[in-house]
Amino acid sequence: MMKDVEDKSSAEYQRLTWDALRKSINGLVNKVNATNIKNIIPELFAENLIRGRGLFCRSCMKSQMASPGFTDVFAALVAVVNTKFTAVGELLLKRIVLQLKRAYKRNDKPQLLAAVKFIAHLVNQQVAHEIIALELLTILLENPTDDSVEVAVGFVKECGSILQDLSPKGLHGIFERFRGILHEGEIDKRVQFLIEGLFAIRKAKFQGYPAVRPELDLVDIEDQLTHEISLQDEIDPEITLDIFKPDPNFLDNEKRYEDMKKDLLGETSEDEEGSDAGSGDEDDSEEEEEEEDEEQMKIKDETETNLVNLRRTIYLTIMSSVDFEEAGHKLLKIKLEPGQEMELCIMLLECCSQERTYLRYYGLLGQRFCMINKVHQENFEKCFVQQYSMIHRLETNKLRNVAKFFAHLLGTHALPWHVLAYIRLTEEDTTSSSRIFIKILFQ
Repeated sequence: MMKDVEDKSSAEYQRLTWDALRKSINGLVNKVNATNIKNIIPELFAENLIRGRGLFCRSCMKSQMASPGFTDVFAALVAVVNTKFTAVGELLLKRIVLQLKRAYKRNDKPQLLAAVKFIAHLVNQQVAHEIIALELLTILLENPTDDSVEVAVGFVKECGSILQDLSPKGLHGIFERFRGILHEGEIDKRVQFLIEGLFAIRKAKFQGYPAVRPELDLVDIEDQLTHEISLQDEIDPEITLDIFKPDPNFLDNEKRYEDMKKDLLGETSEDEEGSDAGSGDEDDSEEEEEEEDEEQMKIKDETETNLVNLRRTIYLTIMSSVDFEEAGHKLLKIKLEPGQEMELCIMLLECCSQERTYLRYYGLLGQRFCMINKVHQENFEKCFVQQYSMIHRLETNKLRNVAKFFAHLLGTHALPWHVLAYIRLTEEDTTSSSRIFIKILFQ
């Protein structure tokens, strides 16, 4: 037994170091506060956060659940860790989103409130993208109940200030939904007063509700890596990371982290603010396993997974924007790989077809893209040909929306009229669906 403990590569020795790591991380997370956070950060980096990333995430979530008043402190701690170990920040965000989904499904209000508050402060620290905030609010207010509206009001109080800066039109849309709920008058008076109070806070430009307290503003925005995770994603919480498992390369991995720790602690001691001027250098010095994971993710991002994520981003951007100008501005910011421009046109047409009635918003947005770039115009021409060729598959409502969309593009000269050359008006070449399409197109 003693020999096993003395042998540093043995499973027994690894278990002892694992237990010590767990206790140390729990102790540091439990005692962190706004006053001592700058002192806790170097101590935390001294622990192997790559090996203990599951332990760190679990400890943060348990501590936050027990002390929700310290949520902004835990979020600030995660924000600093995320600049050095992005996998840790991503894992925590995934687990919180999973907790939120489970709590919402089970109607577990305490768990839901904790998860919502944590996400709000991760958005404030820009560890989480603001689009998840808008997505969450949309879900909470879609079928309003007293509880869901109350949770939404609390969420906007926490992160409304940063949403006002990052997505003012999106936040405006959320407040319009709040206004609609007030007019419907179907919720409890107490909750109505909460909404009215929220409007007053917004009018005061969220004074008294800052996104980040000055003492917790430890990371420069350009150094932060923001994770885009959707509530619709299939999430793997990687719970095996919380359980001890012998590592055949234990000594090598510990050595790599020791080398990296020297750089981390050297930088931390020079900059107690926790800002990461040398973030790029630190990323280069991360251990080989982490680099391999990132490389694998990059490769994976070039596959169908990346396409699904792109479509989701385009969809959420279109649906969360208040007008076509805001949507166009945001969509142009999305980095598209060569050949992916068609996805934008397809998703715009898909969103338009899903509406109950045709919205001019989509026509104006399509017109704007055709005018900006000829590539988009050519892609919409291809979409016209594709849609007409399979128009018989569309339901009447979708057919009507698609026809009115292309009618708008033709009427505003955003789409050249020669696309109609594809249509052959003969009894053999048309169907009842295509004839309805042509009729609506020229109405």
